[in-house]
Amino acid sequence: MALPRIDTPTYQTNLPSTGQSVQFRPFLVKEQKIIMMAQESGDEKQVVRALSDLVTACTFNKIDVANAPTFDVEFLFLKIRSKSVGETVNINIVCPDDQVTQVNTKINLEDIKVQTSGGHDNTIYLTDSIKIVFKYPTLVDVSRVGNTESSEGLFKLINECIHEIHYGDDVYNRVDISDKDIEEFIDQFTGEQFEKVTEFFQTMPKLSHKVSIINPKTNVTNEVLLEGLQSFLG
Repeated sequence: MALPRIDTPTYQTNLPSTGQSVQFRPFLVKEQKIIMMAQESGDEKQVVRALSDLVTACTFNKIDVANAPTFDVEFLFLKIRSKSVGETVNINIVCPDDQVTQVNTKINLEDIKVQTSGGHDNTIYLTDSIKIVFKYPTLVDVSRVGNTESSEGLFKLINECIHEIHYGDDVYNRVDISDKDIEEFIDQFTGEQFEKVTEFFQTMPKLSHKVSIINPKTNVTNEVLLEGLQSFLG
């Protein structure tokens, strides 16, 4: 006699980037095991692959995860996780006032939103006649680049995320430009122009949530801004 099939509930949310309505389901134990094993391996590429596969499966293959902005995928993962293992997570936060004391804090994942800094724009004017149109990095882009906090990683990320270069009425599509030509183009930037470009990445949408914690040793109240998926994985 065949064992019964267990019905899985479905939920609805909207993609932060487009507002598109998306149906999703909780992840199953077999999927949870894969993501846990990937995290335990410490292999970033394995984690990215597992995360991509999980979000794809739990959104019924309706989301093109390979080309979706990182913040969309991370947002969907948190939504899926909240309906799979609970809407709250306990994380340790280091108090900014002494940079040592950790406070265990409960976070409601339903409160986590994708926030965009004021003045953010994906079109960057280098001069009156030259502008760059950027695309948002995907999980694959970030995985390929590696450490985006390093200078080398940042240059690689810029290279990956240039979508178009406009010079007057001429439009150069990234797919038609070699990596070498892009590198030489970036090398021409002045310090001010490079700062404009890096501001795009600093202000782009990201998972963000502000919490207030009291340092038990100093009794100081700290406002802490948590950003990025790793901040909310307990």
